[in-house]
Amino acid sequence: MTAQATTPSATNIERLMAHHVGDVRAHGIRCSLELPIEAGGHLGGAETDHVTRAELALALAGLLFDDVQKRVPMARAYVEDAVRAGKPLCFDHGALRTVATGCGALPAGHLAFSRLLEPLGYVRAGTYELERIGMTGFAYAHRDFAEAIPQYFVSELHPERFSGEFQAAVHRVVSGSQDPVSAPSLRSLADLSESEAVPFSEAADLLTDLVAAFDRQHDEPTLADYETLLAESAEMAWISTEGNAFNHATDRVADVFAVAEEQKRLGRPMKESVEVSANGNVKQSAFRAASVERLFRSDEGHMVVRQVPGSFHEFITRETLAEGSLDLTFDAGNATSIFKMTSASGDLPDAGAKSA
Repeated sequence: MTAQATTPSATNIERLMAHHVGDVRAHGIRCSLELPIEAGGHLGGAETDHVTRAELALALAGLLFDDVQKRVPMARAYVEDAVRAGKPLCFDHGALRTVATGCGALPAGHLAFSRLLEPLGYVRAGTYELERIGMTGFAYAHRDFAEAIPQYFVSELHPERFSGEFQAAVHRVVSGSQDPVSAPSLRSLADLSESEAVPFSEAADLLTDLVAAFDRQHDEPTLADYETLLAESAEMAWISTEGNAFNHATDRVADVFAVAEEQKRLGRPMKESVEVSANGNVKQSAFRAASVERLFRSDEGHMVVRQVPGSFHEFITRETLAEGSLDLTFDAGNATSIFKMTSASGDLPDAGAKSA
């Protein structure tokens, strides 16, 4: 079966999400997000035997967006406000971090995710050099509904741009990574690449592995390695505790300046300024990262707990280009500044370590 780029079915999207989080939560996710579904956003049509790549992409995006809400209290509060006001969010993009080195069973860097995103209909839409933080960003946009299906901003850190001690710590942290994507799921991705649709049961099983990929695939780092990484790269230190989880999810809004001021008025921890791209078309701000407790291994072999930066929620305004389409590009300067939301030294107090 070859799927056309027809409007995705809300029925299929919600059914897929319900397979993982239950009917009530799946309905809540769908109601909180604008989706490119049938007019009026109502569930409609009979259940189908096959799921298109666009429907699977939207189900994955919904579950990952929901995961950020679970981990970021400010994101949850903001989304709850929007739902109460009857204003579903436009999910613009999700961002995650990888490491461009040997990661055990996991493909290195962005390749761990291009193999998942491309069968879902994504294409690499841009490459951004983030030289100040030793990283490269890769933007993936959907072929069928570029403006309506969330993009992914997959960044990868280059250990070779840092000290030898840093590189050794990176190796110790990520070299034993596991690959959460099973052989059957890889076959399903191949099927999806060929036909652009798969049977519902196959899509539901595949979605389980896709969600699992957006997590940490390595063991808890030692506290010594974490501190070595943090001394040179807050981004790599973040990867050591959070792995490939969404670093942030982003709401596309009409006026990011107004949203930022409103959130500050409510007393929420916002970035002080709005970042504006070099071409003036892309404007971004964000909540400061949530503070989370993570386990580390001490030199004595004990487990200790330390408070570190987690994920955050971002806001973006995209201007319309002359031909009428949205400017879906990113900006290296904006991205570098937004990444600082997870810098412990700049945005979060260091709570120190305590015994687990």
